[in-house]
Amino acid sequence: MTQWRKSSYSSGDSGTDCVEVAALGSGVGVRDSKDADGGHVTVDRAAFAALLARIRSGALDLV
Repeated sequence: MTQWRKSSYSSGDSGTDCVEVAALGSGVGVRDSKDADGGHVTVDRAAFAALLARIRSGALDLV
């Protein structure tokens, strides 16, 4: 069974604007936490690590 994890940094007070991630055999799964049955995208591990590095650096901040 796939274990999905929600970010502890979910936006807003209600915590409804979130993505969930899961380790999959073919990479990292990413899905909308509000629509868990709506499918997911799979990203290879290197691309996911690069995305996390850009997020942590602030390169993708909107403000």
